[in-house]
Amino acid sequence: MPNAPDVSDVLVLIDIQNDYFPGGSMELDGAEAAGQAAAGLLARYRAAMLPVVHVRHENLRPGATFFLPGTKGADIHASNAPLPGEAVILKHYPNSFRETNLLELLRGLPATRLTVCGMMTHMCVDTSVRAAFDLGFSVRLAADACATRGLSFAGRSVAAADVQTAYLAALGSVFAQVAPAAELQLP
Repeated sequence: MPNAPDVSDVLVLIDIQNDYFPGGSMELDGAEAAGQAAAGLLARYRAAMLPVVHVRHENLRPGATFFLPGTKGADIHASNAPLPGEAVILKHYPNSFRETNLLELLRGLPATRLTVCGMMTHMCVDTSVRAAFDLGFSVRLAADACATRGLSFAGRSVAAADVQTAYLAALGSVFAQVAPAAELQLP
């Protein structure tokens, strides 16, 4: 009988939701390419029978313009839609662990290594990767399976590609192994 897959490795897909794709209320640069890379990684985890966790954000903040509860924009994008039996965590904050059962779920598997991808790199991905590291998980981040957008501060604009590079570099310095999805080996 073959050995069971190593369930200590879990794929966590963060906020791959319609509002981030073309036509959505908060379109990100590179969302389609990132969604395709995430879908490829998701297919590999499914084929290896490794656990997958989808995280979905609903925005409850007054005045919010995207991820509104009950809207198509808040749904997980079809390219990365959960299959029956795959966990879906609902969150209301950038940190996927805050006021959710994600930590309980991961500890129950038991997970020791998380492979993360998703959207928005500079917000929910960054916050969740740092939290996972602080909680003692080994973290890998699929750089090409993440997307973000341009930002501005103090009258200066920062292009999305520069935001992406800065956040991936920061996360890769301490908090995660950062590499393209195809380079992340499964157990």
